[in-house]
Amino acid sequence: MNVRTMKLHGRATARRAANSSVVDAAARWGLAARGVIYLLVGMLALQIAFGGSRQQADRGGALAELSEQPMGAVLLWALGIGLVGMAVWRLSEALFGAAGPNGHKASKRLLSAGRFLFYGFVAWSVLAFAAGDRGSGGSSGDKQSQDLTAKALEAPWGQWLTGVAGAGIAVAGLWIAVSAVRREYHKHLKLGGMSRRARQFVDVTGVAGGTARGFLFAGIGVFVVRAAVEYKPDEAKGLDDTLRSFADTPAGPWLLVLTAVGLVLFGLFSFAMARWRKV
Repeated sequence: MNVRTMKLHGRATARRAANSSVVDAAARWGLAARGVIYLLVGMLALQIAFGGSRQQADRGGALAELSEQPMGAVLLWALGIGLVGMAVWRLSEALFGAAGPNGHKASKRLLSAGRFLFYGFVAWSVLAFAAGDRGSGGSSGDKQSQDLTAKALEAPWGQWLTGVAGAGIAVAGLWIAVSAVRREYHKHLKLGGMSRRARQFVDVTGVAGGTARGFLFAGIGVFVVRAAVEYKPDEAKGLDDTLRSFADTPAGPWLLVLTAVGLVLFGLFSFAMARWRKV
């Protein structure tokens, strides 16, 4: 067996390990957990639009809402473990490559590594909240955004770096929306195993939900750019403040309603991905 053959064999073995039933289950549990968070945030945003919410429309508000439900503690632990599964799945992609013909590319693996770090942090914050540390996952995303922006502005070249970061978030949001409209998620789905009705459900929730999610991230990025330009950290906004700002536009609360419905649909889309996504 020559060196090239050994490398190919090693890569195939690693790929099989990454596609093990454990990682498969972790990925699907993680996608379902993501769906729960977006579903709750969207519902909280709808309550804000109609004047009846007591919670922040962000991850902290979603966790607080979940904790008030029957068996809330159990649900929080299940959610946190699911997000750990999401992090494990992304780590396996970073190490061994993702499913699909281009999954081994360095750019794809680097993106998976970034997602691993993000979901690892989110999982830690949810588990800390479930363990009783209400200052972790339950803290205001708006305050976290403002504190982080303030620290960034104080760094050397901080104003420029913050502006570039905000522009990057805005562009990423637009990319998410465009990808949703173009239905690029199709390449990640087991389309052959889906019924016509299932495909219709995925397309409705994927396009509308992905567009709303991208639009929301683009809005967050715009506020970060504004904070950098005006050198005012308080101008940076998290999910909650960004959603509330939509109600102050000429479209009134209806822009907020549309975005909130979109987030609910993205939650449902995440559930569908948990069922039919290639892992």
